[in-house]
Amino acid sequence: MTQFNHIAGVIFDLDGVITDTAQFHTQAWQALAAKLGVAWDVSLQNGLKGLSRMDSLALILQHGQLTDHYSLAEKKQLAAEKNTHYLSLIQQLTPDDIFPGIRAFLDELKTNGYKISLASASKNAPTILRHLQLTDYFEKIVDPATLTHGKPDPEIFLRAAEIINLQPDQCLVLEDATAGIAGINAAGETSLGVGDPNVLSAADMVFSNTADITLANIQHRMTMTTTTH
Repeated sequence: MTQFNHIAGVIFDLDGVITDTAQFHTQAWQALAAKLGVAWDVSLQNGLKGLSRMDSLALILQHGQLTDHYSLAEKKQLAAEKNTHYLSLIQQLTPDDIFPGIRAFLDELKTNGYKISLASASKNAPTILRHLQLTDYFEKIVDPATLTHGKPDPEIFLRAAEIINLQPDQCLVLEDATAGIAGINAAGETSLGVGDPNVLSAADMVFSNTADITLANIQHRMTMTTTTH
């Protein structure tokens, strides 16, 4: 567990932490799955959470026992088709779609001199931030195209620390998926889960409501965890 006074930067995941774009991903993937004749169910939907675009497609094809039915070029085309559909859906995003308390937390971080970066597997992160009018908060964004491994590999979180010139143990990371929490912990960073504490039990701390995420509440949680270990 990293002591709070060592934290100099905060890294954000995007989907499920800042806003809910998962609904649009689900709509677009579900439409593609239907086109491919792959049955959609809850386990498939949950399995896609936090995965990259190509990894998500691979899981859908595996689910339908279609892994060997498409060439790499065809798989890239299918992923591009899904993304085109997804991009049309996210055009409806506005600042009203930012989760409660997140903009206030970003303002608090800037006011107190914390460095901020974004670690999202989504290649569309800049577009989403623009629709939410949050671009100015995130001068440093990890480019998923430069990464070799997806979550739960720690690579994206290590890169997110690197681009704000911090060591991993200086960073607190907000994440809503178990794969992401595993990656943060493997990176040696402090993990803050956003969601169900039972699902995200591996996180250093969990907030079920984004409105409760403030510097004071984080410090309180970290102090509690430190004193009980």
